[in-house]
Amino acid sequence: MTANRLRILLLAHAALLLPTVAATAQEAAADAAVVNEAEIVVSARRREEKLIDVPVAVTAFSQADLQKFQAIDLSGLQAAAPNVNIVQGRGSAASANIFIRGLGQPDALQTFDPAVGIYVDGVYLSRIQGALLNLFDVERIEVLRGPQGTLYGKNTTGGAISIVSRKPDLNTVKAEASALYGSYNQLVLNGYVNAPIIGDRVALSLAGQWDKRDGLVTDPLTNRRYNDRDSLTFRGILRAKPTDSFELLVSGDYNRQRNALTLGYPTAPLLRTDFALGAQQLVAANPYGAYDFRASTSFRGNEGQRLDHWGVNVTANWQLSDAITLTSITSWRKLDPDLFVDIDASQAELGDVFVGIDQRQFSQEVQLKWDTERFSGVFGLFYLNENIRSHQEAYADDLFSFLGGPLTFLRTIDDAQNTKSYAAFGQATYRFTDRLSLTAGLRYTHEERTYDRFTTTVSNLGALNGLSFRFPGSLPAPFNTDNKAEYDAWTPSVTLAFKPDDNSQIYASASRGFKAGGFNGRANSINDLTLVVNGTPTLVTRFDPETVWTYEGGAKASFLDGRVFLSGTVFYSDFRDFQARVGGGAVAVFPVLNAGRMSIWGVEAEAVVKPTRMWTVRGSLGWLDAQYKEFNDGRRPPTFSCNPTGNQITCTPAFAPPITLTLATDYRIPVGEAGTITLGGDARFVDEHFLSVDNRPGLKEPGYWLANAFVRFDSADRRWYLQGGVKNLTDARYRTDGQEFSSVGNIQTVYFGDPRTFNVMVGFRF
Repeated sequence: MTANRLRILLLAHAALLLPTVAATAQEAAADAAVVNEAEIVVSARRREEKLIDVPVAVTAFSQADLQKFQAIDLSGLQAAAPNVNIVQGRGSAASANIFIRGLGQPDALQTFDPAVGIYVDGVYLSRIQGALLNLFDVERIEVLRGPQGTLYGKNTTGGAISIVSRKPDLNTVKAEASALYGSYNQLVLNGYVNAPIIGDRVALSLAGQWDKRDGLVTDPLTNRRYNDRDSLTFRGILRAKPTDSFELLVSGDYNRQRNALTLGYPTAPLLRTDFALGAQQLVAANPYGAYDFRASTSFRGNEGQRLDHWGVNVTANWQLSDAITLTSITSWRKLDPDLFVDIDASQAELGDVFVGIDQRQFSQEVQLKWDTERFSGVFGLFYLNENIRSHQEAYADDLFSFLGGPLTFLRTIDDAQNTKSYAAFGQATYRFTDRLSLTAGLRYTHEERTYDRFTTTVSNLGALNGLSFRFPGSLPAPFNTDNKAEYDAWTPSVTLAFKPDDNSQIYASASRGFKAGGFNGRANSINDLTLVVNGTPTLVTRFDPETVWTYEGGAKASFLDGRVFLSGTVFYSDFRDFQARVGGGAVAVFPVLNAGRMSIWGVEAEAVVKPTRMWTVRGSLGWLDAQYKEFNDGRRPPTFSCNPTGNQITCTPAFAPPITLTLATDYRIPVGEAGTITLGGDARFVDEHFLSVDNRPGLKEPGYWLANAFVRFDSADRRWYLQGGVKNLTDARYRTDGQEFSSVGNIQTVYFGDPRTFNVMVGFRF
């Protein structure tokens, strides 16, 4: 079956799904009422509102949903919402590559910001390292699709993910514990305890998770195992409510990871450049045949991946009057990863690197919320100060040779960046009638960045030995002092919403998003910063901000006493100065370019249907038509080429599958007075898409299905449960990410998702 025919069939089936399941629900309308999905509370607009009342494309997942999806970390929500792609970052056990509506950022470069914002209890996490968060103490996760620049600020051109932790209960002592054992000796232990300390005014909750698993990948040359899991996470929350009008939340969290290397698989021949003999093949493409979780590495010691990530948050809420609430969110965070990464994923030493990062951030946000019968709004100020330093080492003793004799190569890099971001924002809703409302918002962002870099090379080849470069000091005047950049942006939004009744809504919106500019953080020489602009070699030391306007229309409806919940969205996004990290030019040159324009059309649909009290069916469909309108890379002819390699016109952006589809169901069966058995499963489809901006055949995922299933027993008193599950039921081989470093030994590496695994979990509630 061709890909086009498959897409047509999927769209047809999805179109037929909604009326079919709605009819089923109608047949069961006589049954007792069930929980209404529209009653789910979300904070997508920085205030708690019912899902049905929020004119935003948002999907919410509860703790129960996470267990049904067997999600241990964020990657467990892969394709669970329309047009959402969440996978483990390339070559790193700690990074999260998140794409929403085709927008994201797979590169962990500290001068290149993500396009999807991650928020935990209202606190922004500025790096993709450490963002693959384990989901162990979660009340809900909200996935907001589309630009969120007014309320959530910069770097949300694709959307935002908001994780809300459980608040301590002021009145009840409770505890939970669970243990999971699965394939590859996976062991996941979860614990949670909540206890009032002072009457019903002060309470404390403590939660922790230990997640450990043997490696999935074996190196046939050494029999060592890689791609494992080893994570320990804690969170404590102190909640104080001394008066009915004041609440204080103090939370602290810590995550410790100690992993082996994360290996991919080379999809192109790896080459050495001999200065006398020319290019020589070191490793064949797909060296062990079709991928079966075998791969090699040149690292032979205990080089692995270590991460420590912690933070303290203080949130205060004052109810100043019946209409006015003041909120303060203060946060300190520290991220400390030391990562060895084998980019070429082979026994050759071509793209072997060490990256050590010391990142610290402080943020402060103040919100004033106003609620009256006709008028409501949120107004605020935001400040972020981030300092990030890194030490990097690149090992490439196999990259060059002369007459077969090896030439050693080591490059060390030390850089530092400081970012200060200031913002003022406001968003207000005026209700003309009980049915018609207008929401308008505006955010002003001012950002200041300072960047310094020093790199040097050590080699037994004299021409390479001792080469050094300092940014900006090694540049000619006046660029030799130009290490500071400032950016300003206005990000407005407007939404018109109409509610035909209390259980439905129709809305239309326009919003602007902004992603900050920055410095090219992989520059090792003046040549790396010299680009051809209008036919003239030009020194370009930074890239400009990326902006997007998105126009959206949507509808939501709940009917049949909550048995059916439907939502749908149609949108168009117009990007200007689209940022892209490209490769394929001179050796080891990977600049970030403002490539030009990109447009994305899309459709999203979600349905939750409950034919009976015991049966739930969920479905979602995402469709994207993403196209480059301009892709300007003056280093290569032609000047305009949708494909950054310059060889052909391929106008499809990376990580933008035309179709994402999810179908899920669970059915509960009463077992007398003993309890309930639940049978459930889900199937997800992710269409073909490129895994790198440079659209190379080896860095393409042809499309895949994932199927998961579980069976669960809950005791009648809900005090304990037993669950067994299988993930990737069909043992599909699917590519999640790719590395394009073709200018270094022709490196083109892909990373694969997990094979079929089984697990059993037991849990207790006290």
